Amino acid sequence: MEVNYKLDKVKELAAGDEGFVVAIASAFLEEVPEAVIQIGKGLAEKDFQKVYQNAHKIKPTIQLFDIPVYNDVIVLQDWGKFEQEEKNVLPTFERVSIVVKNVVAELKSDFKL
Repeated sequence: MEVNYKLDKVKELAAGDEGFVVAIASAFLEEVPEAVIQIGKGLAEKDFQKVYQNAHKIKPTIQLFDIPVYNDVIVLQDWGKFEQEEKNVLPTFERVSIVVKNVVAELKSDFKL
């Protein structure tokens, strides 16, 4: 129940439309976990573009749900954008991955999805 995420911004955006809140939660479940998987693959392959594109893609959603790994997503995005091969971002990725998995479980439970 909103442990690793907050719905304040989502509800504000929805302006009372609960169906919209559910739709946004569903979109999160469809897009964010797959993008995190792609970030992991990009890191393993040193594919800077893949990491950048997927981190950039999820950044607004992470911010919208007020998930506490927003700054970590920016670190991953910058790693890809600026090709910071010498920088070890694996711990950052692990943190993002764990928190996103927790948020996925919470959203599925909270919204019965």
